[in-house]
Amino acid sequence: MGHNSQVVLLDVDGTLVDYDNQLPPSAVRAVRRARAAGRRVYVCTGRSRAEVPEEIWDIGLDGMIGGNGAYVEDDGRVLLHRHLSREQCQAVTVWLRARGLIFYLEANSGLYAPPAFREGARPAIRSYAAGRGRDARDLEVEDVLTGLVLTEDLVRGDVNKISFVLSSWADVEAARERFPDLLVGSWGGRGHEALFGDVALPAASKVEAVDVLLAALGARLEDTVAFGDAVVDIGMLRHCGTGVAMGNAAPQVKEAADLVTDDVEEDGLAHAFERLGLTG
Repeated sequence: MGHNSQVVLLDVDGTLVDYDNQLPPSAVRAVRRARAAGRRVYVCTGRSRAEVPEEIWDIGLDGMIGGNGAYVEDDGRVLLHRHLSREQCQAVTVWLRARGLIFYLEANSGLYAPPAFREGARPAIRSYAAGRGRDARDLEVEDVLTGLVLTEDLVRGDVNKISFVLSSWADVEAARERFPDLLVGSWGGRGHEALFGDVALPAASKVEAVDVLLAALGARLEDTVAFGDAVVDIGMLRHCGTGVAMGNAAPQVKEAADLVTDDVEEDGLAHAFERLGLTG
């Protein structure tokens, strides 16, 4: 289907950028050539809008799906924005503080955390970075979390997701019990190895967000190509016309894909763009 592929959806971490947050020049060239050839290109990421730096927008993007599906933007128009209510935000942050857990709020305008977060989250952030091959010895939280604002003003009405540092897996189970109407997940490792928990509305998923975007564009599902590397991308890779897993993807992600390309550091994105005829 390569030559008819009109909509390209790119996960960010481990797909468009490597785990050091470096953007391969080959990926920039591939995206620009694809757009020059008439394709529309979107990032489709767990990041909030505030966590997509200008460097990524400057490649040339038609929009984004953020918060793993909570936010959809096309050409500057917001098509969807599902977020926690002010009351939900307050209830979660009060519960996290009572449990002694350190947390941050993810909103499109920025990431908001209490002043104690910088020190409290440092070990988890360094473990997260080290697990992705980075030299994490001197890393600070703001080196990994772009757009971080330290503040005590932590009840907001525009929060997509609340992430918190796990003291143990029991924190995830307790949060699920306390907030049965919200989606409590984990990241930074598998299951009991996870470093962070997170709380969001249950409705958001990359698959639903892709459908919202395609409906607005009047585009067909079979004309979509999705790229990813993480378990959260599996639904999107299966749902879209062509699913591409990066060489650095988890085994179950590769199984879900139609095509497995090279690692992100080995120009995997550009190689797959060429193979699928997206660049011309």
